[in-house]
This record gives sequence, structure tokens and C-alpha cells, in this order.
Amino acid sequence: MQKIKAAVAHAFGEPLVIEDVQLRAPEGSEVEVTLDAVAICHSDISFAEGAWGGSLPAVYGHEAAGRVSAVGSNVRGLEPGDSVVVTLIRACGSCPSCSSGKPTVCETPYDGDKGPLKTADGGMLHQAMASGAFAEKVVVEQSQVVKISDDIPKEAAALIACGVITGVGAVVNAAGLRAGQDVVVIGAGGVGLNAIQGARIAGARRIVAVDMSEDKLAVAKEFGATDGVLASEAKPWRAAQKAMGRGADAVIVTVGAIPAYDAAPRYLAGAGKVIMVGMPHSGAMSSYEPVTMAFMGQGMVGSKMGDVVIQRDIPWMVDLYLQGRLKLDELISGRWTLDQINEAIADTKTGAARRNVILFDH
Repeated sequence: MQKIKAAVAHAFGEPLVIEDVQLRAPEGSEVEVTLDAVAICHSDISFAEGAWGGSLPAVYGHEAAGRVSAVGSNVRGLEPGDSVVVTLIRACGSCPSCSSGKPTVCETPYDGDKGPLKTADGGMLHQAMASGAFAEKVVVEQSQVVKISDDIPKEAAALIACGVITGVGAVVNAAGLRAGQDVVVIGAGGVGLNAIQGARIAGARRIVAVDMSEDKLAVAKEFGATDGVLASEAKPWRAAQKAMGRGADAVIVTVGAIPAYDAAPRYLAGAGKVIMVGMPHSGAMSSYEPVTMAFMGQGMVGSKMGDVVIQRDIPWMVDLYLQGRLKLDELISGRWTLDQINEAIADTKTGAARRNVILFDH
């Protein structure tokens, strides 16, 4: 076991505590990564607030990049020094979901209570989301890691691990958008901006951003939105339909807000789909009129992590970034140290940040 520093949650809704913890060496198909950067995702905040339950104490964080520092005996294709992205997508490779190309919904359970982390005195420490990346190092399964070019800065690469693949993937994978179709993206935060640029990359004709903030709508246009609609309008779907001249082929809901989910089907054209990305708190309920959706041949599709296959999708996203076609640097609104993580979380919760990134100084 080695000693590292991590931000530990001891109680839901309380500040994280920076402390020494123990991390065991990688075994079998595991990889140890010394992190250079980890971004703060709203999912981390929701978990830390107790929105979805879970074990405590815990180390959250799952949107990370760094360099391989050790490998288990069964690891192939990775070696110390390789630059990598670390994701939460732990896939066994052999269950029905993995075998059918859906590793984001792998059916093999993982118990983070029995992961590689321990408290300083050897007690249980939960590795949240199979990552535990609010820490100097992680030990994860090789399935969670993708080797990347040294040319991409780690703070930009970290964003690909969750926010980028979730937003872009919701458009190109879950919605299956083709060139010339019309898209509405509800929520112009970090994931929403990536859905917008995913629609731009896919060749959407019209991309309508919907948000409560005029400032965010302005930023959305920098990422590729053709139009912006304030969600506070009486019937914002009418303004969106006016901009498109019709309903949308796909509505990407990137916020975990019930009013957004209630309104989403109203933006659709016939045969259109609502792509459900944002995650409300457990127990929150939405309502819609099924007769309309049945009659119009519409659908609602859940999208976890953009339905990506990380070994397939992350390399082309990195390449688009290196070509200047995928915006990553522009997503970073703040850079912080691990000691400042509670301040970074507070800033994220204001809703003004695109993505806050914790940088590690090795």
C-alpha cells in the first residue's frame, strides 16, 4: 500500500476533507494512473450531497487524465509513462450488454467498498464511480483507460472522460443524428455545450439552445448553436419551432431538472426523440402525454455516458481537438488545486462555470 492525498467525503452535504489515504498496487488487469487533472462534474456533487445514496466515507471524482505509473500482470498495450484518459466506464467485455456494444451499461456489478482504497488506518474507503479520482493517483480496470496523444494537454483531455463523451455521444450515438436534421439542446452548461458542438460536428441544420441564462445562450452560439431560446418564456418550444420552421428531430435534455423533462416532448417533430442525459435526484418524477408520442411515432431514450465505446470514440475526439474542430480549452472556466476543491465545487454549484478543473503539481 502507498500513501496518497485525496479529498474524502465523510458525510453527505459536508465539505470534503483533504487527507492521507492508502492505495494498493494494481493487480491483474488493473492500471495505476498518476493524475495530472480531474474535472468536477455535477454528478460528483450530486453524489456528495446524497442525491443517489451510496457508501461513506468515499472518494468521488471520475473525469480525469494523467500518466500510467504501474500496471497489473495481465495488462497489455499500456505501460508506465503512457498518457491516458481515465473514465468511470468499467466494462467486463463479456456480459450481454458489453457483447452487444453497450459497455456503458455493463451488467457485471462492481463493489467500490472493496476497491483499492483504504483510509489511513486501513478502514473501508469507497471508490466512487469505480474511479475515486479526487486523489493524486487512481487504480482502475484497464477497460476504463484510453491511451491518448502526448500532444493534448491533460486538463483538456480530462474533460473528454465524461462531459465531452456524454454530450457529443448523446448526439452522434444515442440520437444517431444525421446531417441536415434539427436539434434542441436543453441546458447550456458543460454537457449541453458538448451536445451543441456534437450536433455541429454531425452536420445539424439548426441547433437551438434552451437555457435560463442569456449569458449561457451567448456562449452556446460560440460552440455552434444557431439559435437561443430562454427557458423562462411562457412556451419556449414555440420559439424553438419558429427558429427551426418545424419541430426537432432530437431534443437533448442535459440538465437534471424535472420542468425540462416535462417540456421536452413539446419541442419534437414527428418521429423525433427525446434523449435523456441529465440525471434528477432519485425519486423525482416527470410526466408526459403518451397518446401524443404514440400517435406521432416519437420516443424517449436514456443515454448513459453518451453510449460511447471509449476505445472507439475517445481517439477520434482527441483527433478533432488536435485539428481545432472540437473545443476543449474553451470549456475550462477555472483551474484549482486539490486543497481548493471545496471552493471549486461551490463555484460549480453557482451554475456559472463551464468546467472547473483540479490540477496536480507533481
